[in-house]
Amino acid sequence: MTPTFDTDRARLADVAAQTDRLLAELPPPGERTIGQRTEAAAAHDAARRLRARFLDAYADQVYDELTAYRTRHLRVDELAEAAADMFPGLAPTRAQLAAERSRPQADQEGREIDQGILLRAILRSQQSGRHLMDAMLRPTPRALRLLPEFRRTGVLQTEAVHLERRDGVARLTMCRDDCLNAEDEQQVDDMETAVDLALLDPNVRIGLVRGGEMSHPRYAGRRVFSAGINLKAISAGRITLTGFLLRRELGYLHKLVRGRADDGPGRWRPPAQKPWVAAVDTFAIGGGCQLLLVFDHVLAATDAYLSLPAAQEGIVPGVANLRLGRIAGPRLARQVILGGRRISTSEPEARLLIDEVVPPEEMDAAIERALDRLSGDAVAVNRRMLTLAEEPVDTLREYLAEFALEQALRIHAGDVIDKVGRFG
Repeated sequence: MTPTFDTDRARLADVAAQTDRLLAELPPPGERTIGQRTEAAAAHDAARRLRARFLDAYADQVYDELTAYRTRHLRVDELAEAAADMFPGLAPTRAQLAAERSRPQADQEGREIDQGILLRAILRSQQSGRHLMDAMLRPTPRALRLLPEFRRTGVLQTEAVHLERRDGVARLTMCRDDCLNAEDEQQVDDMETAVDLALLDPNVRIGLVRGGEMSHPRYAGRRVFSAGINLKAISAGRITLTGFLLRRELGYLHKLVRGRADDGPGRWRPPAQKPWVAAVDTFAIGGGCQLLLVFDHVLAATDAYLSLPAAQEGIVPGVANLRLGRIAGPRLARQVILGGRRISTSEPEARLLIDEVVPPEEMDAAIERALDRLSGDAVAVNRRMLTLAEEPVDTLREYLAEFALEQALRIHAGDVIDKVGRFG
């Protein structure tokens, strides 16, 4: 490393330490006066400007050191933790994050914004960003641990997901029946595990995702696809940048799109991919609607609807801003994302997002027909080639680089905290 790199690294550590000392002398964020909030914001801003300049100059050098010159494949949470250990002041420490997560969102310092600055810089780099995205396509340790049992039994039951292999189909049912499949970190973990198992199991040729029957009083006995992000979990400070917001997009959603990465030097076969079908009963709100944008075939009941209320909630709807305009056109994308337009499956515009609309009593039969149609040997390779044309990996990488910081800022913004506070 050059002397300039070492000097700048030391200066960043010193400024960050000064900032931490100042913040420690102030009351907790929720108890600060207007003057104290201004003082804290100025200190954060100065340190973040320095972090951004440091990463603008040295992002690839930082990533190479963290990953032993790209011989280690660290996931986003592991990368951010390693950065805190190896580059003091560059990212929040485990202790700082633990302190944050012990408090409601309104009382947090917003240290995940510093993780957003780090991950934006890494993802902006084609060299480092592609390596990180490849790391996130690898099977999780949890999935590898569960794989032998799943291959033997064809069944996985977790808190949020039931997965069953039957006749070559991985039937993934979202089963958070008490909260209408509202997404939190447990659901993201369980979904990624299930998607990994479906991709790893050679006896699975196609996947199906559907909501299970609900026990929620308003929808008891009815299937529901998803109510989107769990706003209570945001208010409680349990929705994190690396554990949910980025893991969701770079992890299981990206695996649904591109399959899984294959280990080993000199690999020449393309990543293992399989087609996926989604079936929407009742509604797909927020993250549930985002999820539909990555499927090869979507069915919905005639009494269902779709919506993306993220702008009204104050956050960014994942990668929907990239995908929805391509799929449904820019006008409709703006109406849905910016204006909060809800689309009923009975509307003509619904056919831009849904392949088949069928009466509720005919859903089961329609699903089986769709699975049969998409089970051909050449389907997987053709959907891979469609993905290469429609969503090049660098296009997604560049989008996610900006998303990493924008969403970190939004999740800690005052308007979001006020809105989700109503659900606390």
